[in-house]
Amino acid sequence: MKTISTENSHGGTQGVYIHRSDACDCDMTFAVFLPPQAKARKLPVLWYLSGLTCTHANVMEKGEYRRLAAELGIIIVCPDTSPRGDAVPDEPDNWQFGKGAGFYVDATEPPFAQNYRMYSYVVDELPKLIAGEFPVDMDRQGIFGHSMGGHGAITIALRNPERFSSCSAFAPISHPSVSGWSKPAFQKYLGSDDTAWRAYDACSLIEDGHRFPEFLVDQGTADSFLEDGLRPEELRQACETAGISLRLRMQEGYGHSYFFISTFMEDHLRWHARRLGD
Repeated sequence: MKTISTENSHGGTQGVYIHRSDACDCDMTFAVFLPPQAKARKLPVLWYLSGLTCTHANVMEKGEYRRLAAELGIIIVCPDTSPRGDAVPDEPDNWQFGKGAGFYVDATEPPFAQNYRMYSYVVDELPKLIAGEFPVDMDRQGIFGHSMGGHGAITIALRNPERFSSCSAFAPISHPSVSGWSKPAFQKYLGSDDTAWRAYDACSLIEDGHRFPEFLVDQGTADSFLEDGLRPEELRQACETAGISLRLRMQEGYGHSYFFISTFMEDHLRWHARRLGD
């Protein structure tokens, strides 16, 4: 692991780092915010997964999480959204696929299977690196994210309920197997057999018996992707059928951007903090 940059912020440190990833077969960049309490003890960790076209930098620069994370004593880790590099296959003219659009799946289809293994990267490889390099209490982990990253957070929590104490999302892609902007990506990453897609689809995972105690989801009513891309009502229905507690808050007039995310970031951090304990 190499340090790209560190900056003091709210008594803590915002760092950006790079390392060679075996899962993605390329160099990967990530950001970590260490609150001031990290100088004295291990702290809970909250993973933030970003959306389409984003890198680690979007939430780091526009998410407005550091002041409250410093107050609450929570470490925030922000991975990239996909593998990077000249050797990584891509569709440069397609913002819904390739670099910046890893969808937090382990691709099985060539040529993408060699690099696009974001599920394994986020669930296995990066946590091992973080646990070895930073003062994190790995018994207290939460996960959240936005859009494609909200999809990633919910599916990862459903598949790893013993690991995470909390999960929330901003405008998640709730049913990517049928969503207009994720279904084509699933076909290219995972093949034409849609039964293989179910492991990365929140509604399908719940239907197949996966469970997580509760979710908090915020969704803007003015989000242009609401009906086709995000489908929050289908997540609500799946959770109601399965008896999973879902607090779905439809936020009047809000869109899909970081103006929306930063507005409700404090609510999410406090919600996680209550579940991560101290």
